[in-house]
Amino acid sequence: MDLDASNSHPLVSLDGVRFAYGEREILRGVDLTVHRSQVVAIMGGSGCGKTTLLRLIGGQLRAGSGKVEVDGQDLGRLSTRALYEMRRRMGMLFQFGALFTDMSVFDNVAFPLREHTRLPLELIRDLVLMKLHAVGLRGAQSLMPSELSGGMARRVALARAVALDPMLMLYDEPFAGLDPISLGVTGQLIRRLNDALGAASIMVTHDVMVSLDLVDYIYFVSNGVIVAQGTPEEIRTSNDLFVRQFVHAEADGPVPFHYPAPPLESLLDGVAA
Repeated sequence: MDLDASNSHPLVSLDGVRFAYGEREILRGVDLTVHRSQVVAIMGGSGCGKTTLLRLIGGQLRAGSGKVEVDGQDLGRLSTRALYEMRRRMGMLFQFGALFTDMSVFDNVAFPLREHTRLPLELIRDLVLMKLHAVGLRGAQSLMPSELSGGMARRVALARAVALDPMLMLYDEPFAGLDPISLGVTGQLIRRLNDALGAASIMVTHDVMVSLDLVDYIYFVSNGVIVAQGTPEEIRTSNDLFVRQFVHAEADGPVPFHYPAPPLESLLDGVAA
């Protein structure tokens, strides 16, 4: 998408980011930018570092080297208090929603407003009902999470995530486990809410087809590095072997079908002997 002058500086910027769990290196020099009003997808195979990237941007992890900036601030240099202040300006939709099971729909959405603001109860009530109305579930305010379908629960979680009007939304597999109708509804809500808030959204997902119709830009991660990137149209027409394998769900390619193993012939020779 075209970026105007007021949107020329990225809201999120990763520069040469490396990260490891002990001796196991997960990310190896990642560069990535996200601008306001953009919805950006991060894709790649399981275990390639996508969710680790999301946690670095959300401040849950700190990079081993390189720089992670959000709204011009280096997260690695922020104090604990300043980091918490920054994270209050972010919303997070966890995989499968992660609603509080002993709270009603209303109380789930009200939770961040009660925790992080001193707004009067009447105003909190009005804001909660507005957020629930935005996701089509104002009439479900008194229900418990156990009474919701998977798609409804995901929408309640989305209403909770945007309760504080965040500048940045982070989504970890927002479409996992949803039926086609709920998936389409959730995708449309992510796009509409991002545009209404003037925010930026970063989405880790495996759902290629929905994402190509929803996002503005896509990064592909493999073996801890960005191996491809582009707009949905560039991705659709890409000749990159990794991108083609991922988008078209091909069984073999740069990501091999067979796990590394000795040649089968050597094993058979041993049996024959």
